[in-house]
Amino acid sequence: MKRKLINECIMRFPAISRNESLSRSASAAFAAQSDPVAADIAAVKIAVSEAVTNAVVHAYPDEAGSVEMIMRLYEGGFLRIIIKDKGKGISDVEQAMKPEFTTAPESEERSGLGFTVMSSFMDSVKVRSAEGKGTSVTLEKQLSTYENEK
Repeated sequence: MKRKLINECIMRFPAISRNESLSRSASAAFAAQSDPVAADIAAVKIAVSEAVTNAVVHAYPDEAGSVEMIMRLYEGGFLRIIIKDKGKGISDVEQAMKPEFTTAPESEERSGLGFTVMSSFMDSVKVRSAEGKGTSVTLEKQLSTYENEK
């Protein structure tokens, strides 16, 4: 089914931890255009934060890089957010999506639950990656709006 695009926003920012909060705020403001229920705004913020954190922590371990966030809102409150990096990539996406899997050094406190958290808050999470070329995480959610709740 072809969805009618209502609005789109593309952001690019350095892959540094302080931009995790920027991505949360921007995604919440963008999703708010469809007047969603508060729980959906919170879910979007959490999932986006996890995806951006993964890019910041894992994509560029030895170099500076950037993250691109593409937000699209479709008719009927369907939201698609794509988080992209051009970092080191994921060698085994299926394994990386398993709960508690992490590539972070043992000295770092990383739970390996990022993709699990994203999946629990979004309707769909798709990950495409190639070693040395980067990763793209697509988050999709049908937002519940106050109008639909009446």
